[in-house]
Amino acid sequence: MRIRLLGGLEITSPERRPVRFATRKTSLLFAALVLAGRRGHRRELLSEAFWPGRSNGQARNSLRQALVDIRRSFPTSKDATVYIHGDQEAIALIAGPDDADISIFDRKLEQGGAADLAFAADLYRGGVLAGEAIPEELDEWFGPYLDRYQRKALQLVDRLSLALPIPGSAEETACEGLAERLLASDPTAEAAHRALIRIHAHRGHENAALRQFELCRKALKKQLDAEPEAQTSSLAASLQSRERTGDRRPGPSSGVAASAQVLVPTRHDDQPSIAVLPFQNLSGDIEQEYFADGMVEDIVTALAHFRHLFVVAGNSSFTYKGRSIDIKQVGRELGVRYVVEGSVRRAGDRLRITGQLLDASSGLHLWADRFEGTLAEVFDFQDQIASSIVGAITPKVEEAEIERAKRKPTEDLDAYDYYLRGLASHDRAVNTKETMDDALRFFMKAIGCDPVFAAAYARAARCYAARKSNRWMIDRLDETAEATRLAKRAIELGWDDAIALSYGGYVLGYVGGDVEESAACIERALGLNPNLAAAWGYSAWVQACLGEPEKAVERAAQAMRLSPFDPRFFVWEFCTALAHFCAGRYNDAAEWAKRSLRSQPNYASATRVATASYVLASRLSEAEKMMARLRELDPTLRLSNLAEVLPPFYRPDDRSRYIEGLRKAGLPD
Repeated sequence: MRIRLLGGLEITSPERRPVRFATRKTSLLFAALVLAGRRGHRRELLSEAFWPGRSNGQARNSLRQALVDIRRSFPTSKDATVYIHGDQEAIALIAGPDDADISIFDRKLEQGGAADLAFAADLYRGGVLAGEAIPEELDEWFGPYLDRYQRKALQLVDRLSLALPIPGSAEETACEGLAERLLASDPTAEAAHRALIRIHAHRGHENAALRQFELCRKALKKQLDAEPEAQTSSLAASLQSRERTGDRRPGPSSGVAASAQVLVPTRHDDQPSIAVLPFQNLSGDIEQEYFADGMVEDIVTALAHFRHLFVVAGNSSFTYKGRSIDIKQVGRELGVRYVVEGSVRRAGDRLRITGQLLDASSGLHLWADRFEGTLAEVFDFQDQIASSIVGAITPKVEEAEIERAKRKPTEDLDAYDYYLRGLASHDRAVNTKETMDDALRFFMKAIGCDPVFAAAYARAARCYAARKSNRWMIDRLDETAEATRLAKRAIELGWDDAIALSYGGYVLGYVGGDVEESAACIERALGLNPNLAAAWGYSAWVQACLGEPEKAVERAAQAMRLSPFDPRFFVWEFCTALAHFCAGRYNDAAEWAKRSLRSQPNYASATRVATASYVLASRLSEAEKMMARLRELDPTLRLSNLAEVLPPFYRPDDRSRYIEGLRKAGLPD
């Protein structure tokens, strides 16, 4: 290995000598190319990001000089495994699979065995470029990488702590070391606390495990004013129960197998939990991916209606798409007891769906079936799959919930097809004007095919809300009226549809300004489907607007628990930021908004909240930088037109502080 990025930047030449580039910018450019891998970057983007403020010619010349410096240490030759490759448009650093610690780290995570995870844990000496002085203008460039690998490290320490062999093993040592390094940089890293709790319990030291839980609880209370997650509390509760009953697990000398000693967290009240993995598309046509994905979304929705099930949101389970997986590993990572997997084959109007239900702890098959017929029977197939899964898990299913779960979203297959295409554009893509326009077009086509398709109305209305938030509206009055019309129609048609109520209710609040009606619709959605992460997320937003920030923080946390790997996770981080802002906790608001922006750098709502929060927290240099970013995202935003994007604050003081923060940050009149 010649290149280390985890824990700092260390580079070794092919001759095994330390490499020192002429400037810090060149070192960081090298790191950026390593992180990008073989896909590389466009020269124009690199020169603008690394040498801002210079003319185009000067910036490109600086880039050329830096690349010459890199080539001195890594020249191109037939034997070279690390070298620069590019043309006039783009540039990439080509490296072998074992030349960079980042590559090895990712590969070991993918392989997933206990020894592989331990190897990855030892590699993680700290965050990406930890300790390196990164100029402010490059924060946004490297921020997503820093955030991504920190999350991977937290997932790693959780996974490894659940896969430990005998006490005193190399895997246990690696896991403990990683947990301690993570806590040294962030005492609120709950996954690291959980890992240490499990390690202490693994060794038979229940008192030490409970002390670790108390350290976790105090750190969260002090720094975030938050309580431990349900997973952590459940883990501690199981230890306390052993203490009370005297049922102490044997220590390391007992010879009991490690598999019997691992503490696996459980849901409250022993609630059955399930995840539906992406179904394989066996159609031989990549264009049918959206249809297979839509099958999963609908099965998740059907299962989520059963209140006694904890159902992980489809957006989180989709992180496993295209990966070779181990069912037990999935169960540990998502914290579920059951996993569903299957496949879809569509040829014309013929359809074949296979599904199977597995026990994640043992890998045993509990149910499997195949459904074949015409496309017109697709909803019946979905009903049968959902009912079969629930029947295999528990015989106690309320009849009313079964009937609601079986309700078809539409009878029109063309409408359904357009709806699925709209979801593929809206939920699986980066939030841009183009993808939102595509989604709106598909949802409106679905409505054209089926004028009583409630969820399509709700999703179309939500597209207009995105247009308002980003100031993409062309005719604001007409588009506001259209968004409100669509939202009201969605609620009218979908009074028993949690998705229609959630999305439609949010649009009534944000675009229509009726925050109380918005809250009522979203509360009904939560009553209908308590497993719908989007409903909890929108509820967090509306509670913040109503002046109930503590409720908002709790509800955003529930959304994140239900869908921990959701590509829209950044929205719920923003809702948390907005809640802290309304509570006057400006430092917390700024940090949550910053988390959101790491995943979605172009998120205008989070940028506005971050800017106002930095100013009101007296963090003026950060506010200045954030205001510059806001002006870049929305050059025509002014105090005079700010009302176009403001949340519908119920309390006048929340609104005035928001406006005053942006005014102090330099937003022009």
